[in-house]
Amino acid sequence: MPINSAGILMYRRSREGKEVLLVHPGGPFWRKRDLGAWSLPKGELNDGEDPETTARREFEEELGVKVTGPLQPLGQVRQRAGKTVLGYALVGDLDVVSIRSNDVSIEWPSHSGQTISFPEIDRAAWFALPLARQKILASQRPFLDRLEMLWTNASPSQTHGHKEPI
Repeated sequence: MPINSAGILMYRRSREGKEVLLVHPGGPFWRKRDLGAWSLPKGELNDGEDPETTARREFEEELGVKVTGPLQPLGQVRQRAGKTVLGYALVGDLDVVSIRSNDVSIEWPSHSGQTISFPEIDRAAWFALPLARQKILASQRPFLDRLEMLWTNASPSQTHGHKEPI
């Protein structure tokens, strides 16, 4: 049975331009990985759960912040391991210094019988799109392309009063 996840790609306009919020997975496997390791905050759908509900829940679990506001669908992507991720865009701002991630436990090293616990997300950061394209998992790059298309095609009523797309 395929695994389905949903997540939120938060975006903002700063002095540096348009930026997106990405998260870096915690744990020993990801500790020394950077380029191509970051992701939008996401998680698995429970049986019968609405994807938008999942995306909001996972954002809160991984970052410690409850989000409100309308989500804009970014479609779905299929990751290398076969997981399908449904993405949503949300305008917002978040102080990445204040994130609080839930903990997860895994057997480490594999087949050792030892269990370790660590934060699911060890850090979050805002990135301009060119750098975000390098940081994000390759399979999730289409979400950045689709968000950029939303910015380009946004009408004034979709940009929360701004004269140019967010």
